[in-house]
Amino acid sequence: MDLVELNRVANAMVAPGRGILAADESGGTIKKRFDAIGVESSEDTRRDYRELLFRSKGMASVSGVILYDETIRQKGKDGTPLVKLIEQAGALPGIKVDKGTKPLPFCPGETITEGLDGLRERLIEYRNLGAKFCKWRAVIDIGPSIPSYNAVNANAQALARYAALCQEENLVPIVEPEVLMDGDHGIDRCFEVTEWVLKTVYRELYYARVKLEGTVLKPNMVVPGKKSGKPASVEEVAEKTLRVLKACVPPAVPGIAFLSGGQSEVEATAHLDAMNKIGNVPWKLTFSYGRALQAAPQKAWSGKPENVGAAQAAFAHRAAMNGLASTGKWSADLEKRAA
Repeated sequence: MDLVELNRVANAMVAPGRGILAADESGGTIKKRFDAIGVESSEDTRRDYRELLFRSKGMASVSGVILYDETIRQKGKDGTPLVKLIEQAGALPGIKVDKGTKPLPFCPGETITEGLDGLRERLIEYRNLGAKFCKWRAVIDIGPSIPSYNAVNANAQALARYAALCQEENLVPIVEPEVLMDGDHGIDRCFEVTEWVLKTVYRELYYARVKLEGTVLKPNMVVPGKKSGKPASVEEVAEKTLRVLKACVPPAVPGIAFLSGGQSEVEATAHLDAMNKIGNVPWKLTFSYGRALQAAPQKAWSGKPENVGAAQAAFAHRAAMNGLASTGKWSADLEKRAA
């Protein structure tokens, strides 16, 4: 393990004014996205869509791109590997390495992320394909009597084993424990569960001898459940998210790249900006968004070659707005003027 190089890559992933594009949608997820815009999901359409993103001016605000297994192997229409397009844009290629979630035995409504079997060999292959970092997502749901100790502990242990294997192969692990916002819980319940999950994850990372200087955290923000009927202000979300992070995340971690987790595009940007305006934290705070960066360009594109320019402009706008938010320089007025 080369900790100096891992730390260099981790810091580049959270460079000021830039963030991570999560373009690692599974086959099922990208099909749903394409169905919504009336586009058939095929190997060619998926490539065409992602290629237009990687050739967009919006990549100036992107430090890294999380890819799916299919995408890291694909080439653009002119024969250039998509990994090379990302590198030419000044960003780092990364790869999703988990195999998705499956029901956790004897824990109704809870899941465990699979994919540890054969992971070491997959990491070697991905590194040879150009990957510099990896991602593994653990999913924690909130509901009556859940999460359970077993779900939190099992997912934290899997994250730690994954992270250790990544560092063994000189790949930076993105550690992603996502507390879902799908329930009817309030923001304080989200705070409690997020604190529990993060403290457990960092305990297990310590036991697994993971070097935090060579990692990036990708957590949820502290928000109320979508079904709670009790919205929280931007200021409250920012304050409570920073409070739980300060209580749980060691300062050795170079940066935190938030997931959007079902928030609207502007909400995700506003919350990130508010946290950076508060500041006074030991880590860089940036974004690792998927839908919050891609919904607008997907709609603008709609699978039509003549719409590529409009889609690239939509992506560039959202990427630029989040780049500003990562340094606390975004505003609602600026959002409207730049739209």
